[in-house]
Amino acid sequence: MSQSAYIKFVEGSPVSSVSLDELKAQLLNYKEQTAKTGQQLDWDYADAAFPYEFAAKPEGENRWFYLKGKNSLYKYIVFGIGSEMQNDREISYIQVVLPDDCTHGDKAKGNEFCKYLGKVWQAELHLFNGRIMYFNPRK
Repeated sequence: MSQSAYIKFVEGSPVSSVSLDELKAQLLNYKEQTAKTGQQLDWDYADAAFPYEFAAKPEGENRWFYLKGKNSLYKYIVFGIGSEMQNDREISYIQVVLPDDCTHGDKAKGNEFCKYLGKVWQAELHLFNGRIMYFNPRK
């Protein structure tokens, strides 16, 4: 059965929603940051930190895209955007889905990407295991 994690833009988050292009840009920023870390360490860390390539299907246009693994340790991670009503307020979110045939590496990278995005956008992160991490300032 597939598993989902949600990055919710709640009160206190600097942005109220993001587009797929902004999400891709942030993942590319993550890839660039890890590549620079690898340069400093004289190690090709970019391939280990981001072992995926961006892919899309026509039916998911403007709603979702997926990362396709470059080697046998990684298969797929799907990223989508949406919104829901909660307490008479619309909350936008990013949904990260691990398909049925995903690997342990996909789940580890999915958690890593979710935590990174949650920190960047100061969002509320609902992990694959149901736990919640709060990166947003709360009172």
